[in-house]
Amino acid sequence: MVSGGGAVSRRADDKSIIVALGGNLAAGGQGLRQSLGAALELLPGHGLRPTRCSRFWRSAAWPDPSEPAFLNAVALVETALDPAQAMSALHRIEALFGRERSRPNAARILDLDLIAYGRQVCAGDLVLPHPRAAERLFVMGPLAELAPGWTHPVSGKRAADLARDAAVGRDARPLPEEPGESLEGIKRFGR
Repeated sequence: MVSGGGAVSRRADDKSIIVALGGNLAAGGQGLRQSLGAALELLPGHGLRPTRCSRFWRSAAWPDPSEPAFLNAVALVETALDPAQAMSALHRIEALFGRERSRPNAARILDLDLIAYGRQVCAGDLVLPHPRAAERLFVMGPLAELAPGWTHPVSGKRAADLARDAAVGRDARPLPEEPGESLEGIKRFGR
């Protein structure tokens, strides 16, 4: 997976829109890497343009480690959509992959979460920043890889510090890129 490369700032600014991608069930004969890459490439068609993406990270399923391991990544995106519209777009992409919401934390083909939308803080149907992301290494680790200086809109803590202190998913580790894995689609979308 592409991790930014070139002369890209390692600090996300106050306008950063952060999307987490994950899954632990392969879709349609694809591997998890291919499924997450395909989901990332669908974002622009739904009004969300990825600008940078972390490497894949693997972690045991949580809270039930007997389920298949998860693969996760984080993308920085640009959009003209408001937060509710962005979340709806993410749900539409999940539906294209056959995502079913049976119970919280169930095994799933694709999980797309809106982690932060700039500095906005929202309560209600859509909670921003994501209420549990700061506790999860499989979210904060990939985010710290992209933007270690990003600060949480509520706590004010940096992504690198949140990753270090995360209590959930402590086994999460970045995976090496596989040969030919570069998500050329991100390059096409304006990097």
